[in-house]
Amino acid sequence: MAKHASTSEPIKLPAAEEMEDLWTRHSEAWRDNSQILSHWQDAAGVDPILLESTVTGDFWNVLKRLDITLLVGREYEHLLLGMSHDEAPHLTYMPMPHPSGIAVDREKGIVHAASTRNPNQIFDLMPISGCTDRLDVSAHAPADKPLVPVRSRFMPGCLYMHDLAMIDGHLHANSVGQNAVIRINDDSSYERVWWPKCIETESGPRFGQNHIQLNSIAAGDKLESSFFSASSTELSDVRPGDPKYPVDGRGVIFSGATREPIVSGLTRPHSARIEKTTGNARVWVDNSGYGELCLIDEQKFQVVTRLPGWTRGLAFCGDVAFVGTSRVIPKFAQYAPGLDVNASICAVHAVDIRSGEVLGSIVWPYGNQIFAIDWLPRTQSAGFPFAIEDRSRDLKTMFYTFSTNVQKD
Repeated sequence: MAKHASTSEPIKLPAAEEMEDLWTRHSEAWRDNSQILSHWQDAAGVDPILLESTVTGDFWNVLKRLDITLLVGREYEHLLLGMSHDEAPHLTYMPMPHPSGIAVDREKGIVHAASTRNPNQIFDLMPISGCTDRLDVSAHAPADKPLVPVRSRFMPGCLYMHDLAMIDGHLHANSVGQNAVIRINDDSSYERVWWPKCIETESGPRFGQNHIQLNSIAAGDKLESSFFSASSTELSDVRPGDPKYPVDGRGVIFSGATREPIVSGLTRPHSARIEKTTGNARVWVDNSGYGELCLIDEQKFQVVTRLPGWTRGLAFCGDVAFVGTSRVIPKFAQYAPGLDVNASICAVHAVDIRSGEVLGSIVWPYGNQIFAIDWLPRTQSAGFPFAIEDRSRDLKTMFYTFSTNVQKD
């Protein structure tokens, strides 16, 4: 605790040599690029073991064929990962406190990522497109155009944001703490724009606590053509997060238009998405508690494939679904009644949506939880600033001179 003293005597200051160690520590603090990017002092200490991976099947060739960069959030390890393949596999990362939803605005070239500690944050990232001309250093824009944060918006922790999605040109999020969907404005304000009928009571909608774990958005062109997943429809005293919270077969998909369930019987569903490969808008969801990828067919769900872990994170590109699996946290094993908890792995799997065949996977043996997956064209960006396989990049100069908006002469 700081000491405070009052005196009328002349104040005796420490000699400069006594202060040198303190001044040196102050001068050296907050020098690591990863700390500055993520507002997080311990970001420089990412354990390399968390980045070790094993690839099975045709995973890299799938990325190369699609010519995309896959973005993956590892929430409990506080990491964003980027994966692409041109001449060789390219794996990158960036530290971020507890990342959850990821939404890519491919038209504007902006990646939105939610960071859900208290307070919540939304990071906006853009590719480096050039360098600022300088006389003191010689700089060249990295060929892989890494994504860097250009803005962070702080928002109250009670929002408990999960999924992010672009709907009608605006960024939306699940406010799980309010059982609602919010639209996020550029000035960091927000407004509730959708909620299910099941939270409405005689005294009004129940926004004050998380009751149903409304956790994902299958984004349509409008809210009315979107769909949303939740763990239940019941307002009860036992709430999500309590190990006693009942889950088996209680999960639902809500219609944006009717605000009522269109499908029930799921178990802790996550990552609802709309896929249009066939020309028709089809709703898919991760049935997490059973490790399943499911297609919603009228008023029932069809299991397309089962995977070794808690399915969460889903993105479509062409005829491929990229599906995340996570290990199951032991104290929440009852949330996964359909899984072999000890055999669950932290991985991303490329699945052929026509056959359900797993084309290939990338596995992190020491990984834990995956939350979100999205992608952008590799030509826009090949990943994040920190390269796993190449530590020779001059990060100091890159961050000193980078530009995300090259000025034309």
